Amino acid sequence: MYRCLATSLLGRGVPRSPFIPTALRAGSGGCSRWEEEKTNDGVKWKQLEHKGPYFVPLYEPLPDDVQFYYDGKPLKLSLATEEIATFYAKMLDHEYTTKEIFQNNFFNDWRKEMTPQEQEVIKQLDKCDFREIHKYFVDKNEARKALSKEEKQKLKEEADKIQEEYGYCILDGHREKIGNFKTEPPGLFRGRGDHPKMGMLKKRIMPEDVIINCSKDSKIPEPPVGHKWKEVRFDNTVTWLASWTENIQNSLKYIMLNPSSKLKGEKDWQKFEVARKLKDVVHKIRAQYQADWKSKEMKKRQRAVALYFIDKLALRAGNEKEEGETADTVGCCSLRVEHIKLHSELDGQEHVVEFDFLGKDSIRYYNKVSVEKPVFKNLQLFMKNKDPGDDLFDRLSTVILNKHLQKLMNGLTAKVFRTYNASITLQEQLKALTNPEDSVAGKLLSYNRANRAVAILCNHQRSTPKTFEKSMQNLQTKIDAKKEQLEKAQQELEEAEDEFKDRKDAKAEA
Repeated sequence: MYRCLATSLLGRGVPRSPFIPTALRAGSGGCSRWEEEKTNDGVKWKQLEHKGPYFVPLYEPLPDDVQFYYDGKPLKLSLATEEIATFYAKMLDHEYTTKEIFQNNFFNDWRKEMTPQEQEVIKQLDKCDFREIHKYFVDKNEARKALSKEEKQKLKEEADKIQEEYGYCILDGHREKIGNFKTEPPGLFRGRGDHPKMGMLKKRIMPEDVIINCSKDSKIPEPPVGHKWKEVRFDNTVTWLASWTENIQNSLKYIMLNPSSKLKGEKDWQKFEVARKLKDVVHKIRAQYQADWKSKEMKKRQRAVALYFIDKLALRAGNEKEEGETADTVGCCSLRVEHIKLHSELDGQEHVVEFDFLGKDSIRYYNKVSVEKPVFKNLQLFMKNKDPGDDLFDRLSTVILNKHLQKLMNGLTAKVFRTYNASITLQEQLKALTNPEDSVAGKLLSYNRANRAVAILCNHQRSTPKTFEKSMQNLQTKIDAKKEQLEKAQQELEEAEDEFKDRKDAKAEA
């Protein structure tokens, strides 16, 4: 299932007319707000004041009548152990809890948080019974859905109050909206695709984990009572308001400004300005890498083929793992021999390359594409006398590739090709699909279809929704009910026909 990414593809604030993308169009005559008062010393702002992050509420223990069972017997858990048990219980109807790696990671992390007494008792996950806890949360969710209009309005007003207090900051005298101002709640890590760390415990973020960033002359945010910040910084060369390190992959998380803000708009504008420049030289670059397919230097040949894939298939360059990331994810430059198969002919096409590897966030990339004959021949050469685990491009790295691209155009990296090709694809699809005479609804449909083409190009996929299994069960229940109704109606029809026939025969005999 592919997700729409129109805003990330076109950027926010780029001047455009309705339904016509201008991500690669020459700049319009007007002066954008993020072009005003620019500084060349790396300073992003002069004044920044905010309230800090909003922390998710602390855990509320289960009612006494909701039990956890181990080996068929009720077992009272400590508060920390019980909270983690609820994370798993809430996911009982999800596919994740059927996966062995998820189960193992969860159980290992859960045992680390148990008391010594609980560790002595709870030794096998398959003897744990979370069903009563699961039912409690299902009922609680249903009760929330059944709230009256007045009760829902009250909850909305409470959420709006939190948004008003924590969801805005003062940036250089202007009130700007903050993106996600809440810390992530604790839970079980899911990841995307078949992530090796799925099921691990995402720990609660505390004020002691958080670094606050604001201006010296502002009112420093106050931490919750009884707590203190990890650090307070006054760094106006960055755009984040708060940060912390999450425990699963040891990666930094940030509270940033909303996409509609000046700073975010400027960043997107700069990204698409580089893509506009690529538009003017891309034909020369393509001619160069096509010529390099026949180079006497193996290094140049590998670089040329990799660049062809990045340009044609919008592949990521690779070597983009976060610190601490252990998943076997690759990009174009880090492809191994085992990640591709070559077919001289397949499905009526010649020179077909079959890709199958885990990309960023462990999302599988699978594609079969017909390539130029010199590319196919080069791949055969690159794979010769290599084992499946050997690098396909053994004389290339992302650093080498990007250094080469910098020589071709200032600011050019492999990533710019994704922005360029995504924007071009969207523009071409809109031109082909949109009829000027269409209604707004028709144009929106065309836009979504064009956007989907870009999502497919960039392999932007979403994971299965949390409610997918339940939705499928509900649909199956409805189908079964309809079948039962149909069978009953068919039976009643047959009985009525038999009764009519009997009456007819009796009348004829009389």
